[in-house]
Amino acid sequence: MKKSCISRTQGTYRAALAPYSVWSLLFVIVPLVFVAYYAFTDNSFSFTTENITRFFTATSNMIQDDGTTTEVRTYLLIFGRSLKLAVISTLACLVLGYPIAYIMARAKEKTQKTMVTLIMIPMWMNFLIRTYAWMTILQDTGIIKGILTKVGLNPIHVIGTETAVIIGMVYDYFPYMVLPIYSILAKLDVKLLEAARDLGCGTVSVLRRVVFPLSMPGVVSGITMVLIPSISTFYISQKLGNGKFFLIGDAIEGQYVANNLHFAAAIAFILMLILLVGMAIVKYVAAKYVYGGE
Repeated sequence: MKKSCISRTQGTYRAALAPYSVWSLLFVIVPLVFVAYYAFTDNSFSFTTENITRFFTATSNMIQDDGTTTEVRTYLLIFGRSLKLAVISTLACLVLGYPIAYIMARAKEKTQKTMVTLIMIPMWMNFLIRTYAWMTILQDTGIIKGILTKVGLNPIHVIGTETAVIIGMVYDYFPYMVLPIYSILAKLDVKLLEAARDLGCGTVSVLRRVVFPLSMPGVVSGITMVLIPSISTFYISQKLGNGKFFLIGDAIEGQYVANNLHFAAAIAFILMLILLVGMAIVKYVAAKYVYGGE
């Protein structure tokens, strides 16, 4: 009888997994196989590693502020710039998002629902519309300049700078930081906080020694969900950066538009490997130090 129940349960489990397996095969595994295939072939579809080595060896001359030129590794420089902006954007999302997630988690249930809705509203709009909205706000004739001028302050130039690109990234990926942290904090047992206060911990000590350590799973998830898409973004840098800040996503798009499909696939393949290694490291660190693994 028990074996029969177990068999039925396993059969139901496999049936439930079938749609997900088909979806993963068609929209995850097959595209990745094609990317890898194109990355290691040339225009005649013969095996080659030239596309991969080109990513690491291609050079170009970069003009310095003093007018001199310096030879640099083109795509390594682009990846470094992408990583820098992605890290800054992720840290900004964490610094701004954690307090908001904590306030949401400690609010009344009705208020929580309202705040979650407000956080998610931008996600309901098209990505392009959000980016164009920030172009209107940050441009030299935009709202910010008008406000600064009315209050008697000198207007600042934002559009076409790294600051504008970071603002766009933070705005677009902010919900992906707040919601995972909120989901963990909302489930936090209030009795733990009360016990910490009874033991003489102040508000700061409770946050530092109890709340933040227990919320680390949400923090790790948020960092992962913001950092990875930030590295590979391209449209934000084109519109808010006025095309001045060429990121790794721009490089992939540029090669694709120029019909260099094999090199575009090679860049995407290398980026994918770097992200997978990064995710594996994060998972290991989280399992060892966050989730209490050995």
